[in-house]
Amino acid sequence: MPMSDQIPEQPAPRPPPASLRGRGTNMNPDSRYDAHSRHAVDDGWWQSEPDTDPRTELGIDASRSIISHNDSPDIPFDRSVNPYRGCEHGCVYCYARPTHAWLGLSPGLDFERRLFHKPDAAAQLRRALAKPDYRPATLVLGANTDPYQPIERRLGSTRAILEVLLEARHPVAITTKSALVLRDLPLLRELAAADLVAVQMSITTLDAELARRLEPRAASPQRRLRAVEDLANAGIPTGVLVSPLIPGLTDQDMEAIVAAAAAAGAVRAGALLVRLPLELKDLFSDWLRTHYPQRADKVLSLIRQCRDGPLNAAAFGERMTGTGPVAALLQQRFGLALRRHALARQDSGWQLSAKAFRAPAVDPRQLSLWD
Repeated sequence: MPMSDQIPEQPAPRPPPASLRGRGTNMNPDSRYDAHSRHAVDDGWWQSEPDTDPRTELGIDASRSIISHNDSPDIPFDRSVNPYRGCEHGCVYCYARPTHAWLGLSPGLDFERRLFHKPDAAAQLRRALAKPDYRPATLVLGANTDPYQPIERRLGSTRAILEVLLEARHPVAITTKSALVLRDLPLLRELAAADLVAVQMSITTLDAELARRLEPRAASPQRRLRAVEDLANAGIPTGVLVSPLIPGLTDQDMEAIVAAAAAAGAVRAGALLVRLPLELKDLFSDWLRTHYPQRADKVLSLIRQCRDGPLNAAAFGERMTGTGPVAALLQQRFGLALRRHALARQDSGWQLSAKAFRAPAVDPRQLSLWD
């Protein structure tokens, strides 16, 4: 065949990137509440380079309430405040991902790049605490998404909330993966002096490479341990949350994390089994097969053994700890590590004082009768 008659070889279709830079997942499944679902198909007509660096977008959370209440027997607190919806840390295992579906967005990539904040969060909290029927109890910052995720550096919503809580002498417990919490050390010292604050640092693994893939925009494990030490040295009651425990992937670090936390000055520690509700099952399974294909089947099998077969269980009393011999062994190992290093469990919650509470003025410019 003459060269002019030969059909030129066509380039092979470009596959989607295995992982997006700085993101926990490259999947973006539709919201489960959408009337229709979409499935991407590569038909070979790509015209440009794939977007390997999707930018973070910030929107306004227009909800009118600031305090979330729960009556779960599995949770040692009944109220929390989340300054942000979505979380740029991008932790692939985050049980809060499915909440993004309520916004008509994806629990996948949308959860970590389409974020929402309350510009008037502090003012809303002030009004809530000033209501005549409000009764104070420990309020948790970071029960759903991290209050010190990267956008907090610019927006300062968490700091403004802490200022209101300090003014009202209201107890608060903070859960974070970020060393940015140290920015607010002066506020935390004042709260701690009145027995009003505790901080727990979430540390999943000590393996920096694994952490980078699991929690791509969170502080490194070593930086979190240094933050624990800085908080403890400043007199802030500090604990470590060894969560989530992912059998076959992160559980080998459990004892080492407890030991490192104790050495850094932590006084409490807790651990929760990985939870994979709703869309999270597929997101996490895809992440495993992308980053750790040789271990994926083993990890998923161990999780199923902790959940009586499925990848998730929602029953009270089981969803945080699991059932069966694998889950029981994890609990035994964790208990032994706590006893070895003289740490108390986190499960009972922090005993913080609400006796000094005073309702804040709705208008911060208005002086209190007692000022």
